[in-house]
Amino acid sequence: MSGQQFVTPVTHVVFDMDGLLLDTEPRYERAINTVTTRYGKPYPLELRVRVIGTTQHDQAELVVRELGLPITPDQYIEELNKEYYNVFDQVPFLPGAERLVRHLHLNRVPIAIATSSKRHTFEMKTRDHQELFKLFEHILICSDDPDVKRGKPDPQSYEVAVTRFRSSKPQSMANVLVFEDSPAGVRSGMGAGCQVVWVPAREVPRSMASPTITLDSLLDFRPEVFGLPPFDD
Repeated sequence: MSGQQFVTPVTHVVFDMDGLLLDTEPRYERAINTVTTRYGKPYPLELRVRVIGTTQHDQAELVVRELGLPITPDQYIEELNKEYYNVFDQVPFLPGAERLVRHLHLNRVPIAIATSSKRHTFEMKTRDHQELFKLFEHILICSDDPDVKRGKPDPQSYEVAVTRFRSSKPQSMANVLVFEDSPAGVRSGMGAGCQVVWVPAREVPRSMASPTITLDSLLDFRPEVFGLPPFDD
């Protein structure tokens, strides 16, 4: 990460959750692969990359269509939801996630989440981390929120998330820093006019998105580059 400071200082931060804060992607992969192999169709890497960051409905339509599954998207979702109960227990944080969230909250930087999860899966994944998730000013459950009619990569998720800040409002969308792990999420944040830090999974080609900056891990993030308070250590 370069020592250069970006021109527009950041005042507000919005995080994605899956694969960015919580190590959920291997669990999603396991659940989806269980459903698709039930119909003799493995869940290939190329499709996994395209699915990351999308809403459950968009994911269902894509998987059913691309793999030619003999079920409807609604049937796929029903089967997948049953598998989630088997995989979303004791989901750990990804490296650097808890430290960064606590640091921003301690320094009174307004923070929020905009996740494509459904409400019931969000609750499963976060039930062991209630104390930390209470530090966020608000949490936008995009798949269930009536104000989000178009999921990521459409900008609407982050546009709505920014309007929900209560303590203060950013002067412009450029003062908002988005953290994402998916190409769809990067396009959503950039399309909303935010600055975006992308922390992609190892298997995701870096050519799939054009964020403000790309990191290998949240451990590599330096807040002062974006005009935020630096870590003490």
